[in-house]
Amino acid sequence: MDRLTLGIYAFSRKVWYQLEHAELDHQVRRFVNSCGTVHSRTDLNWALRNLLKCGGIDDARKLFDGMPDRDECSWNTMIGAYANSGRLNEARELFYETPIKSCITWSSLISGYCRHGYDVEALELFWEMQFMGERPNQFTWGSVLRVCSMYALLEKGKQIHAHAIKTQFDSNAFVVTGLVDMYAKCKCISEAEYLFELAPDKRNHVLWTAMVTGYSQNGDGHKAIERFSDMKREGIDCNQFTFPSILTACGSVSACSFGAQVHGCIVRSGLGANVFVGSALVDMYSKCGDLNSARRFLETMEVDDPVSWNSMIVGCVRQGLGEEALSLFRMMHSRHMKIDEFTYPSVLNCFSLVMDMRNAMTVHSLIVKTGFEAYKLVNNALVDMYAKQGYFDYAFHVFKRMTDKDVISWTSLLTGCVRTKSYEEALRLFCEMRIMGIYPDQIVIAATLSACAELTVLEFGKQVHANFLKSSFGSSLSVDNSLVSMYAKCGCLEDANEVFDSMEIRDVITWTALIVGYAQNGRGKDSLNFYDDMIASGVKPDFITFIGLLFACSHAGLTEHGWSYFQSMDKVYGIKPGPEHYACMIDLLGRSGKLTEAKELLNQMDVEPDATVWKALLGACRVHGNVELGERAANNLFELEPKNAVPYVLLSNLYSAAGKWEEAAKTRRLMKLRGVSKEPGCSWIEMSSKVHKFMSEDRSHPRTAEIYSKVDEIMILIKEAGYVPDMNFALHDMDEEGKELGLAYHSEKLAVAFGLLTVPHGAPIRIFKNLRVCGDCHTAMKYISGVFHRHIILRDSNCFHHFKEGTCCCSDYW
Repeated sequence: MDRLTLGIYAFSRKVWYQLEHAELDHQVRRFVNSCGTVHSRTDLNWALRNLLKCGGIDDARKLFDGMPDRDECSWNTMIGAYANSGRLNEARELFYETPIKSCITWSSLISGYCRHGYDVEALELFWEMQFMGERPNQFTWGSVLRVCSMYALLEKGKQIHAHAIKTQFDSNAFVVTGLVDMYAKCKCISEAEYLFELAPDKRNHVLWTAMVTGYSQNGDGHKAIERFSDMKREGIDCNQFTFPSILTACGSVSACSFGAQVHGCIVRSGLGANVFVGSALVDMYSKCGDLNSARRFLETMEVDDPVSWNSMIVGCVRQGLGEEALSLFRMMHSRHMKIDEFTYPSVLNCFSLVMDMRNAMTVHSLIVKTGFEAYKLVNNALVDMYAKQGYFDYAFHVFKRMTDKDVISWTSLLTGCVRTKSYEEALRLFCEMRIMGIYPDQIVIAATLSACAELTVLEFGKQVHANFLKSSFGSSLSVDNSLVSMYAKCGCLEDANEVFDSMEIRDVITWTALIVGYAQNGRGKDSLNFYDDMIASGVKPDFITFIGLLFACSHAGLTEHGWSYFQSMDKVYGIKPGPEHYACMIDLLGRSGKLTEAKELLNQMDVEPDATVWKALLGACRVHGNVELGERAANNLFELEPKNAVPYVLLSNLYSAAGKWEEAAKTRRLMKLRGVSKEPGCSWIEMSSKVHKFMSEDRSHPRTAEIYSKVDEIMILIKEAGYVPDMNFALHDMDEEGKELGLAYHSEKLAVAFGLLTVPHGAPIRIFKNLRVCGDCHTAMKYISGVFHRHIILRDSNCFHHFKEGTCCCSDYW
């Protein structure tokens, strides 16, 4: 029977089994018989393969079962077909039935298990094969090494490597390439390098590609570029797998110029039309910030590839071009391109830039209509988008509907809370996340520590720090930076320094956190020393660093230093001062009593003064009693922030201190008329994981009698030590005795009394206040620390005050 007849026979049998038509089968058999009834084993094996090529695996099995004489080729063909199609149980049944199990038989089955992710079964078969006396070939080795690469099975891979050495397969080019790939994917790049250097055949382009890919996947783009350059010098050809790897490396280190050279190599190689290579080119240019080149290449692509368009959209988002990204998405939609689960997250990220809730909701509706609401990646992006815009009701709605939440789902919600200053909600989510058994990643830890810093919940922050140390995560720059900031903002400079000293890598955020931390804790001169150390280490300051420096100068009275830093911003570092820097400078000049210079600087500002600038000026006027300039600042604040009570309170206090009681009362009436409510001053202290809150003349605490008795005792003792109540801070129009009593029962004095009653001797008393501490309480705290020999740490809305032995770290300059 010739091959044409057998081909017709195979096709006809396939039709018969699909239609289950007995009459057609009879006709086919009669046709075959007319061509001769003797079927050789070779011809039947050819027919078997022909059926399998058509996808008729069940038809092939029936032909296989009807074969009178099956050889090794017949068995291997059928076993391989089952294994490759994922029907592994049937493959294994045939495997144990076959009378002859050659290396090819074993390799076919092992390859099937590897291909479909059954690494345990594949490796068991690999060892069983050798136990049965069958020596694996290079393809068997390649399969098991590939499965170790796919699932990062380093220990299993090492065992296979050892066995390859023992059986003298370690010099086989195919095996060496598999080992290099396995070690690289298991993040053991040094071992991969060692094997690469020892490889006997350096002309193997697959080996070079494995090494370039290994460097790229391990985050070492520069070494990938170096190895690729060596590859070109050696005259090794690149293929469609080499180019995407090197382009990814170029994108990771923003090596746009080298990437453009690779682009030239791609054009010369004729692979420019390859979709995977083209997609990698768009991605590389996008990551390097060259969106024009990315867009030009995208438009020349013969196929509308969604991956390439996704890369372009991500590039636009990364560059802050939200509108451009949305325009690309609309084009994708209008061209009926396949929008996938990777497109939507990129588009949703746009809305954190353009803040367009209407279109965001439209995209959400499209997600629901197209069935992508079931995708975890898309849901995570939705949660993140809504949380970033402060729409927590929507964010929680999507979050709660998710059936499969991972750490990214929780991270999106928690970081959104931190970004929108919902710090207590962030900590609640962190606790709930831990209860649900989700282990936080480094992003969650860093965000949670930031929330702890803002709320000054030191004990909670310490627990988060301890959990991080116990976790399997290594050192993390973002976590370390958050730890430095958290300890500094909680007044624990020694702990902040300990974390800082342990860090192997420090960036500008690290140094800035310490500079700001020391400034807030009344150690401005130390802040300046840290700045000098930062410059000496080669780290350049940024916009935020100078805010910390100027804040330090302001709170230490270092006017000349402040001017020097302020002028160096633009002259030395090319940083244009913003309203925040001007506010610090005006505060610095105002605290020094140089209100005329502050006024001149205000008139010379390159930017429009915002509320922070006018608040700084009004605060300085309050300290130095400049009513006229204070009125100007307050009037501007009334326009900028009409519902903010601070300017009304400061102006009222300014009038009261100047004895202008009628003007003060008028300001308070104006405040009431405009519906502006003053945030009541309160202080709190944490004891045994419970927060005890106090307000001025507050009598709601269960231990009120003890607290007020302690306050009376405190007042007697500190008066004996020289304390004199400062009536300038008794801002009520009443007699002297009433004013003195009002001062004695300020919230911070009630809090320190409670601290003296409850905090063990030797431990610092930590008090927090939502507003700025008044001058009288500041003086009283100094005396209390001396009389009772206690370390009192008071954090108000402005900075920390460390009171020890009758002095404060701010040197009465705050």
